[in-house]
Amino acid sequence: MEKGLIFTYAMTALGAIGGLLSPFFGLLVYVCFAIIRPDHMWAWSVERGNYSRIIAVAMLAGWAAHGFGRWRFGRAGPVVGCMLGYWFWTMLSAVQAIDAGKAWELVEFFAKVFLPFLVGITTLRTVGQLKQLAWVILLSQGYVALEMNLSYLGGYNRVYHDGFGGMDNNCVAIAMVTGIGLAFFLGLAAREWWKKGLALLAAALMGHTILLTFSRGGILALALTGLMAFLLIPKTPRHYLIFAAAVVAGIVLSGKEVRERFFSTFQESDSGKREASAQSRLDLWSGAVDATLKRPLLGAGPDNWGEVAPEYGWKKGKEAHSLWAQNAAELGFPGVLLLLGFFVLAMMRLWPLTREGSPVSDPWLRDAARMVIASLFGFVIAAQFVTIKYLEVPFYVAALPDRPQSGRRLPHPARVDHEHRQGTVAPSAPLGRRSCRGETDAHRTLGLARRQLRGRARRGHRHHRSQRRRQIHAAQGA
Repeated sequence: MEKGLIFTYAMTALGAIGGLLSPFFGLLVYVCFAIIRPDHMWAWSVERGNYSRIIAVAMLAGWAAHGFGRWRFGRAGPVVGCMLGYWFWTMLSAVQAIDAGKAWELVEFFAKVFLPFLVGITTLRTVGQLKQLAWVILLSQGYVALEMNLSYLGGYNRVYHDGFGGMDNNCVAIAMVTGIGLAFFLGLAAREWWKKGLALLAAALMGHTILLTFSRGGILALALTGLMAFLLIPKTPRHYLIFAAAVVAGIVLSGKEVRERFFSTFQESDSGKREASAQSRLDLWSGAVDATLKRPLLGAGPDNWGEVAPEYGWKKGKEAHSLWAQNAAELGFPGVLLLLGFFVLAMMRLWPLTREGSPVSDPWLRDAARMVIASLFGFVIAAQFVTIKYLEVPFYVAALPDRPQSGRRLPHPARVDHEHRQGTVAPSAPLGRRSCRGETDAHRTLGLARRQLRGRARRGHRHHRSQRRRQIHAAQGA
């Protein structure tokens, strides 16, 4: 029996049983299948089936049995609100869509994405669970990249000619750009050498897969993701060395053909015209903007830009080659702003956690914030050059650090100070060279608590003095 068939059947059974007992376990298997897509990865042995649906039903049933998790989102509230608002807006737009069948098909797909997202963000309890989800995403995406590289070494560039999982080469490039930031920072954060090596190897495979797609938008997004990673990495010689090695590897792996195709985007002919593919994208974006202005509120309907494309000289069903431009044309300004707001707010609310001086309940949350910002930044940039509607990874990446950090407030300053004096505040890492980082976080949290206590005491003294002066003035006036 083929390894793919064994893996698919075994994981489906585990996901169905485990999802009933623990919805989070079902989520892990569901996310793995959403990335690997077994019936596409091993099409010669795994028949098309409802593997993910079986896991999803068990996961949702387990979620309901456990009371639908905790719905106190804290700082993640606006992010979840944008997601739910976007889903509602797609349904509202679908009611008046030109082709209602295509519109509701896309609404159904978003249900398969947003419901697991809600399961994750309402059931995530610990940093350990966050790490499990991050590693499932990394290993699944890394395996896809490995298979694409093995196919290339075997003499056939599968990702360029066939794409993967129903996605063309450009869409696969976006998926890999989304995963490479996560892999890079997960490698930097790993303590065990084999985990660090595995994560960085997965990042290298994803980077090479992007180059194999010959997607100019994907390569540009990869370069900008690298720039963002440079801004986010801890400023130490070791991290700079790892980053420099990654840059050198990227330059070496990009061959002459890749570089020529990428730089052709910025070249003009002797007559002053741009390269045909680049010019067609600009014309498509112009048409999508005009379609948005004609239907600014609800758009043409989900997945319905292709119905109005002939009005601008394109064949019916033509994509706009930009997720943001096409979303605006299909859902109007509110729809595209809600979707963009989901990713932008997620990055903005995580940005303060990337600073070394910020108090966090676990040092790993800083690394999680960095990996999510790098991944989502790469996705937002790459999506400007490709229309990709059926990609789930960015939403699962966005769920990574929100819940434990936003749902867990810092304890009361007096309690922190009391626990420190009693010796009950433990360092967040084992003793030794690696414990310095955890102890520093504990001390910073303690320092913040003490400063808050001193501030409250000073405000109390000022209030008492002003109240005493008012009493004296009142007595003198009498």
